[in-house]
Amino acid sequence: MIRLSSSFVRTLREDPADAEVASHKLLVRAGYIRRSAPGVYTWLPLGLKVLRKVEQIVREEQDAIGGQEVLFSALQPREPYETTGRWGDFPGMFRLQDRKQDDYLLAPTHEEMFTLAVKDLFSSYKDLPTMLYQIQTKFRDEPRPRAGLLRTREFVMKDAYSFDIDDAGLDASYERQRKAYQRTFERLGLPTVICQADAGAMGGSRSEEFLHPTEVGEDTFVVSDGGYSANVEAVITAAPAPLEQAEIDALPPMHVEDTPGASTIAKLTEFSNRAFPGQGPVTETGEWTRYEMLKHLVYMLTYPDGTKEPVVLALPGDREVDPKRLEAALAPAVAEPFTDADFAAHPVLAKGYIGPEGLGLESASGIRYLVDPRVVPGTSWVAGAGAQDKHVYDLVYGRDFTADGTIEAAEVHDGDPAPDGSGPLRLTRGMEMGHIFALGRKYAEALDLKVLDANGKAAVVTMGSYGIGVTRAIAAIAELHHDEKGLVWPRAVAPADVHIMATGKDAEIFEEAERIAAALEAQGLEVLYDDRPKVSPGVKFKDAELLGLPTSVVVGRGLASGVVELRDRATGQIEEVPPEQIVDRVTEVVRAG
Repeated sequence: MIRLSSSFVRTLREDPADAEVASHKLLVRAGYIRRSAPGVYTWLPLGLKVLRKVEQIVREEQDAIGGQEVLFSALQPREPYETTGRWGDFPGMFRLQDRKQDDYLLAPTHEEMFTLAVKDLFSSYKDLPTMLYQIQTKFRDEPRPRAGLLRTREFVMKDAYSFDIDDAGLDASYERQRKAYQRTFERLGLPTVICQADAGAMGGSRSEEFLHPTEVGEDTFVVSDGGYSANVEAVITAAPAPLEQAEIDALPPMHVEDTPGASTIAKLTEFSNRAFPGQGPVTETGEWTRYEMLKHLVYMLTYPDGTKEPVVLALPGDREVDPKRLEAALAPAVAEPFTDADFAAHPVLAKGYIGPEGLGLESASGIRYLVDPRVVPGTSWVAGAGAQDKHVYDLVYGRDFTADGTIEAAEVHDGDPAPDGSGPLRLTRGMEMGHIFALGRKYAEALDLKVLDANGKAAVVTMGSYGIGVTRAIAAIAELHHDEKGLVWPRAVAPADVHIMATGKDAEIFEEAERIAAALEAQGLEVLYDDRPKVSPGVKFKDAELLGLPTSVVVGRGLASGVVELRDRATGQIEEVPPEQIVDRVTEVVRAG
């Protein structure tokens, strides 16, 4: 039994100064967590109970699909990460040295350790498949920790790994985890949308995120009425059909025009409508739009080994670059916009009037040139002519210029067509709750994880990786389940089943509350008992609302009339029950879920 008179629980009436979102405010105010450092939190007794409840749900669903729990150390040596190329490549890694100047890290993830453990202990296809998981603290040097548990530097994560002899086995393991994730989030009371995702530095052939729709989420994903869903980083642009060569040959020739002062897309569009009215591509009006103005953006890429490379991107003028899509498309390089010094070092790039001429790896400049997927053979554009106040009109891709490749870096708009033809896309905010990857053989090959197959030949094992943010899930639950008074925990994760309050000064009130609390505990229920003798009923009620247990029992002045109150935190419903019946009634409510 948790007795508030002697528990390490203190509630606050005011929101913490650094709190931005409801979950952060309420978890701190209710005494569930306490800030230790930016992005680092201490779990207080009630918070730790919630954390253990969430962990147990995750654990049960992993066990149900044959997962075996292990626990690796958070402190890891450098060598395995250097072998896989992630020592200098993983963003936000905490690195440190011991007294002998040997390199270590605080693990942001554990692919290497799982792989090496299987390598050490398994040698035959008969040992496979196997699935291992852990629930462990991870560390990432988040540059901008914020929003309490939503973006932290230290966090608890469930990471699981499947090991199979072939791709068919991997597919089966992946599907088992996918279904386990759906059950896990249903039990946690967290609606999620399964979205196609970019594999990023993890690699692999298939990747999906479980995103919880919420306005405080830092991810943006898209859905269509026809069932398509994807993180914006993984959205594939629905490109127009290219023209046949004969159609391209019949298009008007390109021509250079003086465009004084038209150094931006907006100014160029305005100039075109003024200088060439009715000659634009919009059939009904002959209007020029921002779309036809081919925007050129220049970045300097810095690779993990320190080498640098300029790159020019071209995209329709009605689009901006989405930083996350750009990051995903160019990883592991980091992209920074060109500076004035960069432009001075590359005079072929006329700032404000850049066009495709002179670009490309095969050109004299050797500058890589990438275009948006909408730029297909036969599409016609207006672009810079490489000189001050000059632009090229009727510039046709596939006839007048080509590129080194395409890049998915432009922002996605509401109403864009889904790549599978399932209708227009809708943008939605969400929070990543889980991520599953069909890793394939990337880590097994790097760390030489092989077993003998049925023919006695060495075969590289194929792997899957499956993560759930446990501490983030608690924040998401708090975001979803609260009101203006405090938290409203789903029963599955509440720190206790019932909150007993003795509200009054008479000894018989405390005696009856004590009896009820003890009887409920004897029934196997977890009880939080507010037995504080000199605290007013008003304060106890406010604390109960803030703490957010789903069921509470109030033993107070109604006892003289032969009743106690049974309260439902979610609905606010109050039921008067005779004291001799309250234990059975509470037990019934709790076990009904």
